[in-house]
Amino acid sequence: MTDLSTNKPPIWFWIISVIALIWNAMGVMAYLAQAFITDEMIAALPEEQQAEFLYEHPAWYTALFAIAVFAGVLGCLALLLRKKWAYILLVISAICATIQQVYLMVTIEGVDKIMPIMIILIAIFLVWFAKNAISKTWIS
Repeated sequence: MTDLSTNKPPIWFWIISVIALIWNAMGVMAYLAQAFITDEMIAALPEEQQAEFLYEHPAWYTALFAIAVFAGVLGCLALLLRKKWAYILLVISAICATIQQVYLMVTIEGVDKIMPIMIILIAIFLVWFAKNAISKTWIS
């Protein structure tokens, strides 16, 4: 068994992990904004943003959103703690985010597809990143 202290990850591992944590923290903030926004707050938004918040999503969509962002944050924290369970959390996050974003692209007319596709690609990248870190024994 390789000792973590002798197989330290390179600096770019830490940089990517911190950026990924910030990315997922922004996802948590977006979830909380969507979950707790009031009618008065919606009315204060520009008209094109109001439509996004007035659309009623099914409960499972909201649950997937929450699971995706919170599992993503925990997975990135696990990367920073050099724990192998980062991988499973990031897999859960990627699965939930992918289902959520595909649903969004398919059901809402006129939605810009760039951000949903970017979210899916970043989630998949983070799964690969964690798997690669495990294979190099940077995390265990």
